[in-house]
Amino acid sequence: MTSSSAPPSIRPLPDQLISQIAAGEVVERPASVVKELIENSLDAGASRIEVHLEEGGVRLIRLLDDGGGIAPVDLPLALQRHATSKIASLADLERVASYGFRGEALASIAAVARLTLTSRHLAAPHAYRLHPGATSAEPAALTAGTVIEVADLYYNTPARRKFLKSAATEFAHCDEVVRRMALARPEVAFTLSHDGRPRRRLASASALRPDGNFSGRARDLLGEDFFPHARPIEVAAGGLRLFGLAALPAYSRAGRDEQYFFVNGRFVRDKLLAHAVRQAYEDVLHGARHPAYVLFLELDPAGVDVNVHPAKIEVRFREARGIHQFVFHAVHRALAVPLAGADRPEAATPADSRSPDGFATARQTGFGAGFAVNEAATRPYFDFVQAAHPSPDEIAVPSAPSFHTGEQTTGNDMPPLGFALGQVHGIYIVAQNAAGLVLVDMHAAHERILYETLKSTFASGSGPTQQLLVPVVIRVDAHEMATFEAHAATFTRLGFDLAPLSHGELALREAPTLLAVGNLPALLHALLHELADYPASQVIEARRNELLSTLACHGAVRAHRLLSLPEMNALLRQMETTERADQCNHGRPTWTQLSLAELDKLFMRGQ
Repeated sequence: MTSSSAPPSIRPLPDQLISQIAAGEVVERPASVVKELIENSLDAGASRIEVHLEEGGVRLIRLLDDGGGIAPVDLPLALQRHATSKIASLADLERVASYGFRGEALASIAAVARLTLTSRHLAAPHAYRLHPGATSAEPAALTAGTVIEVADLYYNTPARRKFLKSAATEFAHCDEVVRRMALARPEVAFTLSHDGRPRRRLASASALRPDGNFSGRARDLLGEDFFPHARPIEVAAGGLRLFGLAALPAYSRAGRDEQYFFVNGRFVRDKLLAHAVRQAYEDVLHGARHPAYVLFLELDPAGVDVNVHPAKIEVRFREARGIHQFVFHAVHRALAVPLAGADRPEAATPADSRSPDGFATARQTGFGAGFAVNEAATRPYFDFVQAAHPSPDEIAVPSAPSFHTGEQTTGNDMPPLGFALGQVHGIYIVAQNAAGLVLVDMHAAHERILYETLKSTFASGSGPTQQLLVPVVIRVDAHEMATFEAHAATFTRLGFDLAPLSHGELALREAPTLLAVGNLPALLHALLHELADYPASQVIEARRNELLSTLACHGAVRAHRLLSLPEMNALLRQMETTERADQCNHGRPTWTQLSLAELDKLFMRGQ
């Protein structure tokens, strides 16, 4: 039987309920409170921030800073929704340079916890305190800055409190927030304690600059394991600037726990940026491993929208493809610097090639004109290949002048990988350089050399193509057809003779020789989908490089192949001028260094 009762009438929600609903987006857990409070302190110009937690922040969060403080008349307004000093107009919102701007954080926190606010404005004779539920502030004692106490989180919404984890887990999330903020602002001192025990004490450093002045903060937060593998990045072009540290593939991780990306100083999680970095590592990362990096992107605030979500951890770029291209090439080139091209104060090591400040020095140049590959780094390597592959069915490599191995010198004149001494079981090359002993996996190293040579050959447009005996007809939808029409020149450069046959069909008459034996319709559909979302250059390289990597692996010199000393030295010299020679095509290291100090330790010399 149908109910005859009328539907409920529309009515406005109470302000308290509105604030509690809004708090669900802003205050997810104690770490969310810590993040919002630290951001407010940084916006206030604080140079010292202390965070004290009890029971993972659920029982109490107390934050102290030495910022400019809040004027007495503004204290009640600070706890009102949509009241802020950060913006005043739409023009301000479109160029937000501060961490906070929505005017929701303190109001949302006060709606689900007992918040006490004490602050002393720079021009005020003393401090003032605002208690929970009070409408006016009262005088208080405080030397400078602001103290905020957030007690009993979710005391009035017990259902939300049940979703919180253990105190240890909640503290770990709070600690991660402090790590992120401290990485972004090394000039600010941070202190973190839990249940009366200090957990982090980070002294202030000079302002973050690309010459490595935040090395102390990076060491404190990322650890000694990350730092020796870090390769610096400093690139500026077209109003964009990317700088920071990207770890070599040898330091890859099982998860994404050491991936930090900041946009104008704000930590973000952005799929576009993550994809760009992942693509830069694609050629050198092993299996399902994840790269480690701390990167800072700076651009005009008008070019990025930070008003996407109340948590302010998501962003949107107005020129998304350009940002993707810029980040990809910057990281890609930093990882590709050959050994001979790096500015190394001492003999090279793959994990410890550092300047006196502690950073590997890899200068970034030539970001323009398609980011062309250095010809010297990919010159064909015919002498060694012919010696290693006498069989006619092996890979053919164009001829080029042979390399002069030179005299065996010492000191500053010795090349980074030194000179070969011999082989171990026909697998490893043993060489001596100025730092000590070098061990090289000859198959992995030669595989990388052949791979880069093949990529250079195909990039020059000289890759072979094959006409199909019968054209392949590929059915496409309207979106795919529009993508093809926008990128027809891209398919031509890749070696495809592809043209519209009818309203919903494409005819393929010619394809690259390496691809002709594959599933061409499936490949072209995948290419069309990727071209719709990402720059053409990345899509082409990703598909082509998969095949070239396999070809190089099969074409490289095999284990147990005995080489002469000239052949070994030629391989070492080619490694020094080949991009990404530190890793094979599968992300494994191609060589390692044993210093004299490590050798002495093995034999207890000097002990």
